[in-house]
Amino acid sequence: MTVRNLDALFKPKSIALIGASQKERSVGAVLARNLFRAGFQGPILPVHPKNAAVEGVLAYADIDALPLVPDLAVIATPPASVPDLVGRLAQRGCRGAVVITAGFGEGGDSAGMGLRQAMLDAARPHVMRIVGPNCLGILVPGAGVNASFAHVAALPGDIACVTQSGAVATALLDWATARGIGFSHVVSLGDSADVDFGDMMDYLALDPGTKSVLLYIEGVTHARKFMSAARALSRLKPVVVIKAGRHQAAAAAAASHTGAMAGSDAVYDAAFRRAGMLRVTDLSDLFAAVETLARLPPVKGERVAIVTNGGGCGVLATDALLDEGGVLASLAPETIAKLDPKLPRTWSRANPVDIIGDAPGSRYCDALDGVLADPGVDAILLLNSPTAVASSVEAADAVISHLKRGDKPVLTSWMGELEAQEARRRFAAADLPSFATPTEAVKGLMHLVRHRRNQAQLQQLPAAMPDATPPDHATVSAILAQARADGREWLDEAETKRVLAAYGVPVVRTVAVETPEEILEAAKDLSLPLAVKIRSPDITHKSDVGGVALDLPSVASAKEAAAAMLRRVKALKPDAEIAGFTVQEMIRRPGAFELILGTASDPTFGPVVLFGHGGVAVEVRNDKALALPPLNMPLAYELMQRTRISRQLAGFRARPPADRDAIAAALIQVAQLAIDHPDLRELDINPLLADEAGVIALDARIRVQEKGKAAPVAVPPYPNHLETQVVIRDGTLVSLRPIRPEDAPDIITMIEQVDPEDVRLRFFAPLKSIPRPMLARLTQIDYDREMAFVARPMLDDGSLGPIWGTVRLTCDADLTVGEYAILIRSDIKGRGLGYTLMHQIIGYGQERKVGKIVGTILRENEPMLTMARDLGFGLKVSEEDTGVMEAALPLAQ
Repeated sequence: MTVRNLDALFKPKSIALIGASQKERSVGAVLARNLFRAGFQGPILPVHPKNAAVEGVLAYADIDALPLVPDLAVIATPPASVPDLVGRLAQRGCRGAVVITAGFGEGGDSAGMGLRQAMLDAARPHVMRIVGPNCLGILVPGAGVNASFAHVAALPGDIACVTQSGAVATALLDWATARGIGFSHVVSLGDSADVDFGDMMDYLALDPGTKSVLLYIEGVTHARKFMSAARALSRLKPVVVIKAGRHQAAAAAAASHTGAMAGSDAVYDAAFRRAGMLRVTDLSDLFAAVETLARLPPVKGERVAIVTNGGGCGVLATDALLDEGGVLASLAPETIAKLDPKLPRTWSRANPVDIIGDAPGSRYCDALDGVLADPGVDAILLLNSPTAVASSVEAADAVISHLKRGDKPVLTSWMGELEAQEARRRFAAADLPSFATPTEAVKGLMHLVRHRRNQAQLQQLPAAMPDATPPDHATVSAILAQARADGREWLDEAETKRVLAAYGVPVVRTVAVETPEEILEAAKDLSLPLAVKIRSPDITHKSDVGGVALDLPSVASAKEAAAAMLRRVKALKPDAEIAGFTVQEMIRRPGAFELILGTASDPTFGPVVLFGHGGVAVEVRNDKALALPPLNMPLAYELMQRTRISRQLAGFRARPPADRDAIAAALIQVAQLAIDHPDLRELDINPLLADEAGVIALDARIRVQEKGKAAPVAVPPYPNHLETQVVIRDGTLVSLRPIRPEDAPDIITMIEQVDPEDVRLRFFAPLKSIPRPMLARLTQIDYDREMAFVARPMLDDGSLGPIWGTVRLTCDADLTVGEYAILIRSDIKGRGLGYTLMHQIIGYGQERKVGKIVGTILRENEPMLTMARDLGFGLKVSEEDTGVMEAALPLAQ
């Protein structure tokens, strides 16, 4: 389920309160008071077996006595009674319930878990949606709904708050109400037995009254659903998330560096970043994010100007800005020239703009005008320190009256308590964010900057990956299957190198032997010098037991080193099973960087990818970052840039830069390996040497798990199985495959070859060029919820020609309706490609069990109307626009 019947919860026409009470301070009494005093315009029906009335309103003895079927039922009765109540309400036609009651398996209680399942079983046949159990309730101020036992009502507004903690909800309500910040929705999910974060994000994405969303998360259950909903919502509205709790149990059992990160909070951080969300760390940051999101326009860049009446405060703000990764704007010469005659002779003539301690309000306004007009400034921070020669309140009033709402965010920090408190109150009343200290203001501003960065990642248009050898799936599958058949968790080094080589990761030449004597023959073709390493399923860190010998000048010395190593390892680890040795060529790349690349299977989000500074001191350096696969070149670069070593990879002093494209390609290949083979539990490449000549994996480990044990990939990967070839009506062989983000340049080229009239018929308006956000949206799709195919002719030499046409199907979250769109290059029309693409997308819809396919067609677009009729679509004139026909094709389920 996703958004089905959520309107019954958040836009009900009638509400029943089961468990209503008149007992002072009881949950039932608070619920009744909140419901009746929220301004709900429909009937509210209290249910109580004994009380004749609740809050002065006639009560009903049980739900069978209700005079009508409520849209929404609020249930606050003992847990044992809830499944029966839910079943009876659902049978009567009630489609939404908020279950306040606890006792449904919290802490793993088996009896409670049974009640929880019984409640869900009673609701599902009737598609009744449930918020809770064990929750604070829901508040929808715009609809007059306060079905909660919160101590304060929410003000109307356009921020939605969805939380797993009722305590966080009440704290946020208390804080926001004191500052005049309102909400479109406040939803306490509780145990999320039915309605979860994915459902709520899908619903709020389409809610016109919600402009931004706050999430308080303790854990995610359905990761792919969560990621799909989060990415869709983040494209439309700012999403701020705070994540509580750490999950170290899985990490404690891991034996690789990457595996130790699986199940950790860092994986959630990677997921939120990939979804375009803004993550904050604590409630104070959440409140600051509310302040900025509620009251500021989006920031269009990262360059900040600081205006202050005190030089020291400006320095503090600058330090805080740079500490947070912000950018101090450089004032244009024209700006300085404009400010010179208006500011005191001793002003700073630089950023921060120090307007001197005696600055009246008019001087703030003059400085503000100057920096707002500077094209090199994206946001402004105004600071005020109280002085005896100028009024802080007067300065605040001047700024409030002078500042016009523009497209650049302006934040204020009036320091102190006496006058500053009144100034901050006036800023709040004027809808201008204000903070007690410069550091807090900078953090609020950086929330906007980080959100912009995450949004930019959602809209990036990646270049094609450098040419790479197609992966050898069969070889890898066979190696992993053999390890499982042998009952082994770990591949030996030779097997690991074969797996990496099968996916195009450069590896050092390696041979495996069982005894020291076999080295003489097996290693004779390897280049000298050599390295010898112990092979043992019981030894993962070889150097800890003397299981590595390097720089061996001859094959004979390699044999002797192996014999000595065998004696040493048996003495240190007598119980370890010794499978033999690996012998490999020593790689001499003296200026190379030592990196670590890896993947691990996270219990919630499936495979994750790690990049960082490698070598034997990897744990000590702790310089690493995580990302969710699949990756492309921009995502791989972004992952690299989140580490400290990334700055070194760019080159410094006499050390040339490393081939970062080669590193990014290795990351992409390793990410694809994890996607294609989910039974690969952990992979470490450490070190991966990288220099100007490229990369090479020196040492690596792979751990295998049983098939079906891994969580699925959280971000839907490219569906290779949908690639096909077809012959169109004129006999041309055409490749059809799902669209990729890297197709963006070819899509632009295709549209440039479409007549302007055909573009107008497709987009319902003239379009000279495709805006970047639209192009990103067209090419970066969620393969779970939408599909777009591109058609390219197969050329005589076996290569592919340019894109001739595209067709797409965009589905709602429930897959009940999918809307199609198609565009063919004008010079290709009439060759049968349009019908081929439509058959392809209809077949895809049938495979995905989409309820029906719909489309909107201009009445003048007779060729498209004819094709729709030929394909079985029903046509009718749109009720909203008589110039548009609505096409619909029900699909067999």
